[in-house]
Amino acid sequence: MPADRRGLVLAIDGPAASGKGTLARRLAAHFGLPHLDTGLLYRATARALLDAGQPLDNARAAAAAAALDPARFDEERLRGAEMGEAASVVAAFPHVRQALVAMQRRFASQPGGAVLDGRDIGTVICPDATVKLFVTAAPEIRATRRHRELAQKPGAPDLGMVLADIRRRDARDSGRADAPLVAAPDAFILDTSSLGIEEAFAHAARLVMDRITTA
Repeated sequence: MPADRRGLVLAIDGPAASGKGTLARRLAAHFGLPHLDTGLLYRATARALLDAGQPLDNARAAAAAAALDPARFDEERLRGAEMGEAASVVAAFPHVRQALVAMQRRFASQPGGAVLDGRDIGTVICPDATVKLFVTAAPEIRATRRHRELAQKPGAPDLGMVLADIRRRDARDSGRADAPLVAAPDAFILDTSSLGIEEAFAHAARLVMDRITTA
């Protein structure tokens, strides 16, 4: 990859509450690249069905995914434990994933490059990404982080419920037949269990710069 960073694509994958979204935003700002949180696509798909009073099934979810307009996303309504669980359900539907692949690849193919984070970026969406990171942390650590976020809102679940949700989503994301959550063979594994965001960012930025300067 040339030093001017043309075509720099960063693929960042990992389980829920691993810190991949925060890290992706930091890297995007640092390298001057657009960022796509692909999880929002699945959350928005689920949100559309819930708002319409429809069940989270394959056919309806695929149609909702195909009709998405990211420019109209209301991120506040797409956050929270309920939407995370619903997104994990629709993300297991092959037709939903197929409907969203082209949208994600178009974002990644922008002339200057891009940063995408999700569950299958390095394995399916951007298998030729310049740098692939798989961000992870122990389930108990991730649950504590998520509980801390949710505790600021009314009716927040207790830590045990959050941990159970994390484990359930991990099992669903890793066990689905289509594009399961797994580290790409050439991904750098970044375990953030004992790292703060500044430490994780510094380490990730170094990995990217090393790849840029040695390619």
